[in-house]
Amino acid sequence: MPPKVATFLCVIFILFLFWTDRKRKERFSRALWIPYLWMFFGAGRYFDEWLHLQAAGEATAVSYREGNPVNAAAFFALIAAGIYVLAGRHVDWKKFFTKNKVIWLYIVFCLLSVLWADYPFVAFKRWIKEFGNLVMVLVILTEVYPYEALGALLRRLGYLWLPLSILFIKYYPVLGRGFAGSDQMYTGIAVQKNQLGALCLISLIYYGWYFIVRRKADFKFWSINNLVDIALVLMALRLLHLSQSATSLGCAAVATGIFAASRLMSRKPERVLTWGVIVVLLYLGLNAALDVNRYVIHMLGRKENLTNRTEIWAIVKSMAVNPWIGAGYQSFWLGDRLREIWEKTGSQIIQAHDGYLEQYLELGYAGVAFICAMMLSGLVKVRRQFERNAAIGVLMLCLIVVAALYDYTEASFYAISNIWLLAILSFTEAPGRILISESGMIVMEAALLAWARHRRS
Repeated sequence: MPPKVATFLCVIFILFLFWTDRKRKERFSRALWIPYLWMFFGAGRYFDEWLHLQAAGEATAVSYREGNPVNAAAFFALIAAGIYVLAGRHVDWKKFFTKNKVIWLYIVFCLLSVLWADYPFVAFKRWIKEFGNLVMVLVILTEVYPYEALGALLRRLGYLWLPLSILFIKYYPVLGRGFAGSDQMYTGIAVQKNQLGALCLISLIYYGWYFIVRRKADFKFWSINNLVDIALVLMALRLLHLSQSATSLGCAAVATGIFAASRLMSRKPERVLTWGVIVVLLYLGLNAALDVNRYVIHMLGRKENLTNRTEIWAIVKSMAVNPWIGAGYQSFWLGDRLREIWEKTGSQIIQAHDGYLEQYLELGYAGVAFICAMMLSGLVKVRRQFERNAAIGVLMLCLIVVAALYDYTEASFYAISNIWLLAILSFTEAPGRILISESGMIVMEAALLAWARHRRS
């Protein structure tokens, strides 16, 4: 099939997906398009690369440090739009700060770390994107029905991510494929195979949650929307296979296991959290005694050096700037240090391929402690969420677990990363919104929502 014909059919299919989506009975505002664009472009190919589609050029230490002004302006515009939306929603900021202290302390610590960075202005610019993640999370969580909005957001991202990735791989190989050394890799709309794996993982998490956890007794499997969803699941599985991303494959398997366990324990779904802790402790014990990690790595088709990751870890650990506070926010991979790493590794890497090690390099033990503290506070909030809405609690638990596992061999705990954004969302307690009536009376929206649910029941 000629590429132009394939492109035309792909566009028609995408329009059909959005048209069928209008029939779903979900409630969210148009402001959801702001985090939608943030996450779409955050999948790997930024604004400038979409404006001028071409094969990725060779990076230099200087170009990586300076960034691209088009991308900076576009992401800043989305942050400004998000802040504008939040200003009109009358967020109960006192409640938000009180219930999310660890997250705000982490954001402030990242900002303070700019002071000891080698390139303070570069670090500050990158910190703005970190702050932007929190703005996007708040835009989602301040929707009237935040988790319906989250589901719609994840589903609609797949409408573009998956068909376009298949189109690029099959009909535009200069865009959808690349090389890692002499080996060909499939990248889709991203610029690297693990980024393609990550966007497939996110889509599969949503559909696993939708089909396994949210499925009701009157579920109509053969409805047009479900048939469309099944087609997208098959696309995601195919792309995940092409990406050869063992990390995303393993995380997808774990996510499916969490959803299946919650379905089996549907009468007492909070037990999923308890059993999850037990399974982790058993795994750690078995790994200490029998080195289970080695068998898992071989099952995923990888060598024990994790595709040379262990060598990279040894090199960057020896170059750590400060063990307690690190090199400064996103400041380790800059300047002469970056050139030296490229010379020693023989590849143009810009991350440690381990989120915890990345935090140690950038923010020291303090940064690692913040990540652990946010995960623990997130699990406490998940426990409370199980009491209110078990299905949402399962999804939040899954996002935390996936982020924790994903960052064992990839680094996503920073800046423009959809895995990290969803992790922040799962750590965050949704703030209340204050609605001011014409008479000046102040009413908490939570009470209005409770009344609305009572009316529907």
